[in-house]
Amino acid sequence: MTNCFVRLKETYSLDDMEVLRRIIQSLHNFELTAHNLLSRCESAKKSRVILLDKSYKDLADLSLKQDELFREALRCVENELFRAAHVLSWAGFIDFLHDQLIKNLTELKKERPEWKVSNKEDLRKYPDYQIIETAEKLKILNKDEMKVFHGLLSKRNECAHPSDYFPNLNETLGYISELLNRIKKIQEQSNKGT
Repeated sequence: MTNCFVRLKETYSLDDMEVLRRIIQSLHNFELTAHNLLSRCESAKKSRVILLDKSYKDLADLSLKQDELFREALRCVENELFRAAHVLSWAGFIDFLHDQLIKNLTELKKERPEWKVSNKEDLRKYPDYQIIETAEKLKILNKDEMKVFHGLLSKRNECAHPSDYFPNLNETLGYISELLNRIKKIQEQSNKGT
């Protein structure tokens, strides 16, 4: 882009360059406005996907691994791989939940003495359903949240295994948004407790 402007400067006067800059700025503003309007139309997938920038910004407070998993999920949405997006976003969430459990390792060992856990990797041996239940026992989640996460896990399982469930764009964006919003809430509660 810079080389393009250098060549244009050699060809046109500064007044022409200012006109060109204003035209480009107007086109950019038009594009943003068009995407904003079209994003409300379900069939305008390209515009919907471009507005994923907001979802990308929500990843700021996650670990690098969780950030990458959610970014991969959002790339799946951009490419209409909605089942894969569910699976990857769940992987990002469960990695986050493992972090929360490890922060409470002493309580975790008391609650689940049969589990042999000394680090986050050890938690991967245990089913996600039990991980969620344990998070509720440790007061990381409340009972209602536990039920919601069991439901989200069920949707993830439908996407990860052969089934007749084929989520659409809206369902997938809603699923990812729900996980990110709930992560944010857990983080806020965790910060209040410390």
